[in-house]
Amino acid sequence: MRLPARSLPLVTALFLLSTAQAQRPGVKVENLPNFDLRTFHFGFLLSYNTSDFFMTLKPSAPFADSVLVIDHVKQPGFNLGIVASLNMTNNLSLRFLPTLAFEDRILKYSFRKADGKTANFQKPIESTYLEFPLLLKFRSDRINNFAVYLIGGGKFGIDMASKKDVDNALDEDVVVKLDKYDYSAEVGGGIDMFLPYFKFGIELKTGIGIPNVLVDDGSRFSTPIRSLRTKTYVLTFTFEG
Repeated sequence: MRLPARSLPLVTALFLLSTAQAQRPGVKVENLPNFDLRTFHFGFLLSYNTSDFFMTLKPSAPFADSVLVIDHVKQPGFNLGIVASLNMTNNLSLRFLPTLAFEDRILKYSFRKADGKTANFQKPIESTYLEFPLLLKFRSDRINNFAVYLIGGGKFGIDMASKKDVDNALDEDVVVKLDKYDYSAEVGGGIDMFLPYFKFGIELKTGIGIPNVLVDDGSRFSTPIRSLRTKTYVLTFTFEG
């Protein structure tokens, strides 16, 4: 039977109404439904980091070597790494994240000269760490395609750009030396988003260095300092498949 042309708008309206009913709000498509059933999965990460120090001065520092002020200034950097995750349960996983981290910090010094004037120095400290974090991740149940989590553990790092053995011959060219090895505790949290083809995560964590990494070589830049411990804040984007 042929419909009259004037009835076509009514038919079209009925078709659109039925389509809207079939796709009513509240019906969600669950992406990657079998993602948590795998024992292992892998991915990669990109991070923005801010590096700084916990600095402790010696009690005699204000009276030694005419030092007036020592300040530490945080600087930005970035990380590149690999994600390897062992899913122990749907909510708990063990994550190994070998990472290359580029970190910068600055120490600022003010010294009183013999004529009463002030001499200021800035000592950049650049590190390229090969890091080996081992972290436990506790994640909530999925809510459609989202989940939140907490993460914590430890990290061992090797500074591939360490200047520990540099000969500080000239005062103005003296570098502040750090030990080549460091280890720290890490804690943070984030959110996982299950997309059609991979899982995307946004994570914020902090790392607190445990050992004193300062190498005291007797220079006037290292002698007033009792200890330097590393401190980092890291914003990470993970891509896991």
